[in-house]
Amino acid sequence: MDDKAVGAGFVLGGETVLTCAHVVNAALGRTVLDPRAPGLTEIGVEVRDGEASSQRYFARVAHWIAPRARDGGPVRPGDDEWLGDLAVLRVDGPAGGLPAGPRRAAMAVGQEVEACHGSGVEATFAVLTVRRLNGSRAYLDGAPTGMAVGPGYSGSPLWCETEKAVVGLVVAHFMPPVDRATGAPRPPSTQDLARRSWAAPWQRVEAELRPLGVLDRVTPDPPDPDDHAFLLLVQAIEDIFPSASGRVEGAKRLARACGVPHGSEVTPPTPDEFAAFLLTHPRALAALAGNLRRDAPQDADRVLAAGALSRTPLLLSPREYVALRKHLRAMEPEVLARIPEAIRAALPHMAAQPGADTVEALLNHLEALPGDGRAGDGEPRVPALLRAMEYVGALCTSAVRPQLRLWADGVAQRLGITRAAIGERRSDAQEWVRSLRARTARVRVLVQVTRAGQGRHQLRIWCDEGAGPRQVSTDSVSSHSASEAAREVLRVLDSLTPPVEDERPPLVEVLVDRSGLNLPVDEWTARDPEALVPGVLGVEFPLVVHCPELLRRHGRFLAHWRSRWSRLDSGKTLVVSASMDRDAIYSRLVNQLDTVRVCVDVPPGPRDGIVQTCLALGIPVVVWDRGRDGTSHTVRYTAQIATPELPDGVRDYRANAKVNPPDFPGRPVLAWADADRTVPRLHLTEPQESA
Repeated sequence: MDDKAVGAGFVLGGETVLTCAHVVNAALGRTVLDPRAPGLTEIGVEVRDGEASSQRYFARVAHWIAPRARDGGPVRPGDDEWLGDLAVLRVDGPAGGLPAGPRRAAMAVGQEVEACHGSGVEATFAVLTVRRLNGSRAYLDGAPTGMAVGPGYSGSPLWCETEKAVVGLVVAHFMPPVDRATGAPRPPSTQDLARRSWAAPWQRVEAELRPLGVLDRVTPDPPDPDDHAFLLLVQAIEDIFPSASGRVEGAKRLARACGVPHGSEVTPPTPDEFAAFLLTHPRALAALAGNLRRDAPQDADRVLAAGALSRTPLLLSPREYVALRKHLRAMEPEVLARIPEAIRAALPHMAAQPGADTVEALLNHLEALPGDGRAGDGEPRVPALLRAMEYVGALCTSAVRPQLRLWADGVAQRLGITRAAIGERRSDAQEWVRSLRARTARVRVLVQVTRAGQGRHQLRIWCDEGAGPRQVSTDSVSSHSASEAAREVLRVLDSLTPPVEDERPPLVEVLVDRSGLNLPVDEWTARDPEALVPGVLGVEFPLVVHCPELLRRHGRFLAHWRSRWSRLDSGKTLVVSASMDRDAIYSRLVNQLDTVRVCVDVPPGPRDGIVQTCLALGIPVVVWDRGRDGTSHTVRYTAQIATPELPDGVRDYRANAKVNPPDFPGRPVLAWADADRTVPRLHLTEPQESA
């Protein structure tokens, strides 16, 4: 990105900035309304604090709410309005956090507001009036004189002087009409729309961000005087700093650690004021524990125990947090891309967090989690974040690994965790990496198949050689017959060069919605008169189906899915041979986390409901026969195959069925949801993620 400002934003909280998703796209040189999350790409952010000089930092996207049409689909060319289009950036700023963000308030018709260009130049302010609200959008008209909203204003906070608050942010403006034939602006007319913009009211922004937990940490409420954590901290401060001079020195030292101005050099803060600071500055309590650990370890333990009763304090002190961000920035890109995988391996039972699908959001979520559950009597548990970072560090091959371990040792020491405890987690991480090397990631081709009329299908295709999906098809509009689609997939497969040491054919993963689970993609045959041999997808390649729609429909089961996947080698198989309604299959499977595979051997009528319920509950492997009415030969045959070998075992069955149909009469379907391999975010079907 060059130094040109492409848009604006405003500080949400200590380390976060809010802007429009399309501003991030513009900064990265992408199509403006591209719905895909930017991943780990860094973005330059310039932060201004009133009249003070600006500071430039780097940031990554923590939460991405893609631009979307009203029907949840992609924004189409020519659309003037859309939903979503928000991005929360995590900024690598100073230890004390960014300058305080503005107050926010609801937008109302009639408010006079100001917007500013992303350059921050004071003279660029534009005065607007809120003319209409329709719930999700607001229409604003600019004053006839002064600046008009244009390029570079997107994401600007709309400041209402009457409310002394931000009431929304600019999304777009309506441009003068153009001549459709030439694309040039038409001569101006008195009938043209002039100086009209539209914005996201704060009410809508809040509704989009609240489920992600973003706002919970942005504005912690003042502590209740009767809150148990507050009362315990007040008592602790009275005992730790019995003298007024001790409280002055303790407060000054804490303020320096948190990067905030300290109070009077003479008048000490009261114990109540000291405790209130600890419960309103999320990293202050960790900083105080660090100040106390060396000379008064029992006082440090006491402060941490009291703070654990409040939701405000975060795990890391300001210095520890800045150091972690520094280590993350120094990591190899391939390691950064695998952080979600490492977290799943370290914490297979971690509860899913809405919207926590970026590295930034995952790390943010980890800071709020308790320990991993293994500690001796009276010993503090190892926090989830430390265990996860041991797994991340084990993936590193550069100098970052020892630096990350030194960082973890320092945090553990500040928390009073023994070296033996952190060493045990480090050993677990190394064992995990050794197991990964024993089973290298298989090359795979992901194919999104969407029905496009009778016998026709639209395709999008990605390749994944181990570093994550990269799109290789650009045409998602044209429709194909089954034969044409098979030729297109085989064209991509022919272009791949699998690793020399891996003789396995690529895995074909077909991404479908719930209505497409029985599409016979494995039977699609490329029929080309010039080809010497036919190309049957499911015979030449292990082909599985994956339905992200069902997996993501009930996010509370994502943790169950990851836990089951971690047991793939040793987990149990359930054979459903009698019709069961959804309530019955739910009751049977909901808490059986050792069940990793379900074979559905019932007629087609009730079969589809059972299959879909299993997938929604997070069963990673489901086998059924799309064509049988009675006892299935497919189920009997696959029962002899170990779960990890099923993709190749089902391919063998399909090949035998082509040669000897009487002995292999089945039409097997294998649903396969690998928790260690990502699918493009494009396929997740929550409203904010549709494309």
